[in-house]
Amino acid sequence: MPEPALDLAAYFARLGYNGPRTATPDVLHEIHLRHARAIPYENLDVLLGRGIRIDLASVEQKLVHQKRGGYCFEQNTLLAAALRALGFRVTLHMARVRWQVPAEVATPLTHLVLLVAGDHGRWIADVGFGSMSLFTPLTFEFDREQVVAVEPRRLVQHGSLIVHQARLGEAWGDVYQFTLDEAPAIDCELGNWFTSTHPSSRFHQNLTLARAGDGCRYAVLNREFTIRHIDGRAEKRELATPDELLAVLAQYFDLPFPPGTRFGPPGSPWPS
Repeated sequence: MPEPALDLAAYFARLGYNGPRTATPDVLHEIHLRHARAIPYENLDVLLGRGIRIDLASVEQKLVHQKRGGYCFEQNTLLAAALRALGFRVTLHMARVRWQVPAEVATPLTHLVLLVAGDHGRWIADVGFGSMSLFTPLTFEFDREQVVAVEPRRLVQHGSLIVHQARLGEAWGDVYQFTLDEAPAIDCELGNWFTSTHPSSRFHQNLTLARAGDGCRYAVLNREFTIRHIDGRAEKRELATPDELLAVLAQYFDLPFPPGTRFGPPGSPWPS
């Protein structure tokens, strides 16, 4: 039975987008940027024990109609459906996270990334990598520095591996790596199950949020709130109380929660 189509009008209303519905680079750029600004990256439902469903109907209900956020399997599932509705060709690819992971440490396939194709080229689209998410799509070209987020990015190739890298200062670091093999739905389901339920998953061990701003990125990791600017400046402060966290969620991520909401069990590294 085919999956129900995305309510594109409701999605565009969530983004505040009133532009053309054509498969052009300008439309792709604008929708990607508006998505990154409107729909926050967050793992709060994991910490609240609610579980994560990644079928399109569930993702649309949560991220569009309930005006919540989500992580890669939710965010990029939604973006993929919208881009396909506009006429882009979109394939799903599972990636291994390498950001700030020692080279000798193996990582599982737990990140979902999109390869988008149109009549004018190919791009990597990804609104689901938290504090290192793209603001705008990354043109699928190797060894070329691109300004698509707060940090410069590039793609490099090592054999069959495509590596997405970011530059902090003068040093390039791997963000994630993937191949051009298209991921079947079961791989996405397995990656989501591990990410949202396994005790060793970073999403069970940390509270994490991110959202693109105007020339900056807002991010929360446990008790630390950061505003990172495109000129390299970073403003950081500690969220010392649960009420401070709730205030930041409402003001910077448009995520109002009822007073008294707590995330995670007592003793968690975030306000609880």
